[in-house]
Order: sequence, then C-alpha cells, then structure tokens
Amino acid sequence: MNALNTAVKFFQDCGAFLYPSLLMMSVGLAIAIERFFFLARARAANRALWEQVLPLLQSGRFKEVAAMVSSSDSAIGKIVSNGLTRMQSARRREDIDHAMEEGMMEIVPRLEKRTHYIATFANTITLVGLLGTIIGLIKGFTAVAQVNPAEKAELLSASISVAMNNTAFALMVAIPFLLIHAFLQARASEIVDSLEAAKITFLNLVQRLSGDQLSAKEQRTS
Repeated sequence: MNALNTAVKFFQDCGAFLYPSLLMMSVGLAIAIERFFFLARARAANRALWEQVLPLLQSGRFKEVAAMVSSSDSAIGKIVSNGLTRMQSARRREDIDHAMEEGMMEIVPRLEKRTHYIATFANTITLVGLLGTIIGLIKGFTAVAQVNPAEKAELLSASISVAMNNTAFALMVAIPFLLIHAFLQARASEIVDSLEAAKITFLNLVQRLSGDQLSAKEQRTS
C-alpha cells in the first residue's frame, strides 16, 4: 500500500507535464508491441516458406516454386516471385538480381515502419521532462522569494524534489524506449540479412542450373 501511495504522490507531483509524456509513452508502447509481433510473424513466415522452397529450387522445379510463392504474402515469397518472373524474359544474373532488389526495396520499409517513432518519443519525453523540471524550479524559486527566510530552505528543497520528478519519470520511460528501439532495429536488420542471403542463394542456384543445362546441351550436340 505504501508503494502505491508513493507512486500516486510521485505522479501528482509531476504536474501537467506528465500528461504529454504519458500520451507519448502509450503510443510508443503500442507501436513497440505491434512491431514486435509483426517482425516475429514475418521472421517465422520467411523461414517456413524458405524451408519449403529451397529443395524445389535445388532440383530446378521452378514452376512448383512459382505456384507456392504466388500464394504467399511473405517477404521471401515476394523476392523469389520477382526473380522467377524476371527469369521468363531474361537469364542474366544482373537482370534477375535487379528484379529481386526491387522486391527488397518494397519490403525493407515495411519492416522498419514506425520503429523510428519509438526513438523520437524517447528523446521528446526526455526534453518534456527537463522542461517540466525547469518550470518547476522557476516556480519554486519564485515562491521562495516571497516567504519568510526561516521557511526558505524547507520550501526550496520540496520544490526541487517535485521538479526533479519530471526528469526522473522521463528517464524511466526514455531508457527502456531506446533499448526497445535498438532491439526492434536489430530484429529488422536480421530479417533483411536473411533475405539478402536467400537472394544470393537463389541467384547462385539459377546460375548453376543454367550452366548445367548449357553443358548438357553442348554434350548432346557434340
């Protein structure tokens, strides 16, 4: 009960500057939760589809791969679909690479969408907390100047304590937000790296299979 009373008094002492900080904290948490589950689903979907597609690619069964990725909305499905579509009109590695890179340019912004707001909220909450502290100190010194000298020290210490609550709350929110932002950025980068690796594997397999087909054709004609 004492802890609850302490928390209630802490929030009451923060004053009006607490409300914008609470609003930004709520929005930031909502974004963080949504991004966490989005990236987790994207990672799982990419891994599951790639495990199914890779054996088919290795055996050159491109039609089956095309049918599989066309019905998938995963990032890896988009990239592989772009590569297979370009293969119908061009066989050069550079052309296929460019087509798959176009898919990457569509996917990466979706993976990083709204994540930057978390860092922005962390910085803004810190600044709002500092502003609340400064305003509180100004009010405290103004009040101290108008009271009995015997009461100045006690009133000043109380005013400073209340004013510093804004900075304390801002830091308690901003530090976890920065860590969450770093975590989500790392998770998004991990997915992008896996997509790049899948793209290179796809290109290498296509190049190897094309070379095998060319060698087989040369052997038949000779």
